[in-house]
Amino acid sequence: MISVTAFFGDGDHTFALTDPMILELERLTAPIGSLYQRAVAMQFAASDLIEVIRVGLIGGGMAPQTAMELTDTYAVNRPLSETYPLALDILDARWNGNAEPADGDTKE
Repeated sequence: MISVTAFFGDGDHTFALTDPMILELERLTAPIGSLYQRAVAMQFAASDLIEVIRVGLIGGGMAPQTAMELTDTYAVNRPLSETYPLALDILDARWNGNAEPADGDTKE
């Protein structure tokens, strides 16, 4: 799975934009290419960042209700300087294939 693990809110979590989560993200925001381009160019909507984080948590294996609660608590009404780097890392992992190594593997 193409994913990124990062601290968010209450601890480390896995984020992944799986194909079904990309479809959901596109339904809520914009086509994935446009969304990624907007994020890189810093031309995003604040809600884009929250949705990337929320669907990334779900794609990483978190229950949707828990993902909503975490984003409501730790992404809504927070400085964009906190949410933007995480959202960009999540998008970048899927865009560039920055998959984390499987257990026991090393990244070269």
